[in-house]
Amino acid sequence: MTGPATSQAWSSHEGAAALAAPTSTEKRRVFDWRILLGFFLPVAIALLWEAAVTFGFAEGRLVPPPSRIIAMLWGLAQTGELWTHAWMTLWRVLVGFIIGALSGIVLGALSGSSQTLRQLLDPTLQALRAIPSIAWVPLFILWLGIFEASKVALIAVGVFFPVYLGIAGAILSVDRKLVEVGHVFRLSRIQLARRILLPAVLPEAVIALRSGLGLGFMFVVAAEFMGASEGLGYLLVDGQQMGKPDQILAAIIAFAILGKLADSLLLVATKPLVRWQDTVRERL
Repeated sequence: MTGPATSQAWSSHEGAAALAAPTSTEKRRVFDWRILLGFFLPVAIALLWEAAVTFGFAEGRLVPPPSRIIAMLWGLAQTGELWTHAWMTLWRVLVGFIIGALSGIVLGALSGSSQTLRQLLDPTLQALRAIPSIAWVPLFILWLGIFEASKVALIAVGVFFPVYLGIAGAILSVDRKLVEVGHVFRLSRIQLARRILLPAVLPEAVIALRSGLGLGFMFVVAAEFMGASEGLGYLLVDGQQMGKPDQILAAIIAFAILGKLADSLLLVATKPLVRWQDTVRERL
């Protein structure tokens, strides 16, 4: 039986909890503040370098000040070159990512779920993973020519290995007790995979996909060195050949922005898959 004192104490506890819990507006305000905080470091470095060049503490010939880089980006945007090169790079990464990620998910799931298949596939794939990315270039040119197929294939190779390792490792790291609980409840193999294995591996699978996407943007540079006439990698080569460090840095910044946007979109797209997680990250 609960008396008036107990009810009053419980009401006081609920009131204190309500006061302590942040409102949705406060959460949005903190979130917006953290987004702005992420711009602090690059903006501070850019302003310091601009001031150093302006006041004569640095020459700024090999590393141009931000004003020159922004002017170069603005000029490329006005002529439409920036959008053409950025779209071509994004298209190559997207196609290579889809091919590499799907292959990595399939082979990673097979390798992680079957010891026989793992002993068959993993040694060969681990040996291929050790091959430098640039070593694939002459082979893909010989097989596929210098056009889009060879570039997409190189990007797919870069995406494949982190996704394969992440998926296989996630399956192998599933807690044995969870599988035993599924056996106790007499779940079939399909039910076991859907209700236990899949939720357990999804967080690490998302990390593997993000790692693969990041490597896709790294490999696209090597791919666009293969005789490309469009793409941000082409801007890098053209800037190096023409002695334009401002164009090189403008292409690098464009790569950084494009890669960050693609990673953010992937994170937003996969967030519903791991919404059930109750991690410390959500409370920091």
